[in-house]
Amino acid sequence: MVRSYQIYWIKKEFASFFYGRERLFFNLFLQRESSSGWLKEILEKQVEFITKPIPYLPIQRYVGQEVQKREDIMKVDESYMIELPDGAGGVKMTIQKDYINIEAWGLEEVESLFFEILRKVDGRLLAIELEHERFGWLKPIKERKYV
Repeated sequence: MVRSYQIYWIKKEFASFFYGRERLFFNLFLQRESSSGWLKEILEKQVEFITKPIPYLPIQRYVGQEVQKREDIMKVDESYMIELPDGAGGVKMTIQKDYINIEAWGLEEVESLFFEILRKVDGRLLAIELEHERFGWLKPIKERKYV
């Protein structure tokens, strides 16, 4: 069974406002995926409005530097891949224009290998896995405490 995550860069003002209410983001992405026609177009525009394009070259450069530190990550075409020994699973990450796609198979939580790399990226990255309703920030946003 393949688990497929899309990681979106959420604009700062929306990430701050909706922190703690991530289910609203999840519902928007789920509705966009399951709708069609004019409703899908509206939902596409809403997603476009709250997200930023992935800064491809800086992310690619950063991930490339992190990959050089690890022997278990290989670059295949435009993707990065880790295969666990003994066929226990693996994970593949592809950087797209509007999101980063991570596909994981086998052992649960193998996707965290790439989540940990992306966690260090300076941005509000939200991971969404629609089929099993998993979602969350790769790096939790610190809430400001006002006295």
